[in-house]
Amino acid sequence: MPEKPLTEETTTVSTLSESDLLARIFPRLTVNAAQGAAMLLGPGDDAALVAAPDGRTLVSIDTQVQDQDFRLLWASGYRTTGFDVGWKAAAQNLSDINAMGGTASSLVVSLTLPPETLVSWVEDLADGLTAAIRELGATGCSVAGGDLGRGREISVTVAVLGTLAGGSPVLRSGARAGDVLAMAGTVGRAAAGLALLESGHPVDSLTPAQRALVETQSRPRPPLAAGPLARTAGATAMMDISDGLVRDAGRLAAASGVVLDLDPGELKAHAEALVPASGILGVDPMAWVLGGGEDHGLLATFPAGVQLAPGFTAIGSVQAPGTQNGPVVTIAGRVAGARGWDHFAD
Repeated sequence: MPEKPLTEETTTVSTLSESDLLARIFPRLTVNAAQGAAMLLGPGDDAALVAAPDGRTLVSIDTQVQDQDFRLLWASGYRTTGFDVGWKAAAQNLSDINAMGGTASSLVVSLTLPPETLVSWVEDLADGLTAAIRELGATGCSVAGGDLGRGREISVTVAVLGTLAGGSPVLRSGARAGDVLAMAGTVGRAAAGLALLESGHPVDSLTPAQRALVETQSRPRPPLAAGPLARTAGATAMMDISDGLVRDAGRLAAASGVVLDLDPGELKAHAEALVPASGILGVDPMAWVLGGGEDHGLLATFPAGVQLAPGFTAIGSVQAPGTQNGPVVTIAGRVAGARGWDHFAD
């Protein structure tokens, strides 16, 4: 019997050379005609050349690993596309620069691929990277290059560079008693989407509201305009909410030596948005609000009396630590119990 001819649907990375695969990827990494103001030399040489007009560079890195950070096929029947993984890889790294009050200038991507990975899936990943950069508003950023390797599971590592354009970064350690605790973006939605993906409810049977929660997990939308605006408005501390509101607030509280007291009334609206998932899964939506990560919103503190930066709403207050508990997160004065996500404990 003659062999089935290779098509766009069946061609795997094992059938191409590294150069051939890169030739399929590079044309998809164009964000705009200028390719980002900071990139002076893009993919093709041994290293890219990126401008640092501020004289300082913000750097962060994150990794997604198959069956640890995403599944190709979920229990609900949802199939993770390369576009999903590319989008999320860009979003979570862009969010880290945003959390310092900066703007991203370039990304470098390292891909580890099993030989049976479809070339079309990898091309889709490149499309997801550039779509996220463009649609999330980071159009001054570009993909400067990266690396390809072979492995047993898909692994996507992205390093991001960013700039502050003058001024100082907003650290986790600057919150002071009397500050207002505020948040930009959403919280709990990605966790609700993850629960739906892991459930036995077929993805095709989900309502539009439930599908929107799944999309927040697959393609998060960090509020990239909010970070620089918060820095300009005088935010005293800030961080990305990636591992859960309480867990990440605890990190900010520890770094600043303060108590962060959450107002449950202010979080109620976030919980109400999760009812479409909590209703069919039998979960208290507030558990997702307090413990769910990966929305990549921003948690920030502002001095009392200062107008909050656009996009932020107050969700609590900053208080001096007590003699018994020290730096901690409380909810209406009671110590919070939500754990959030831990890569090694969970």
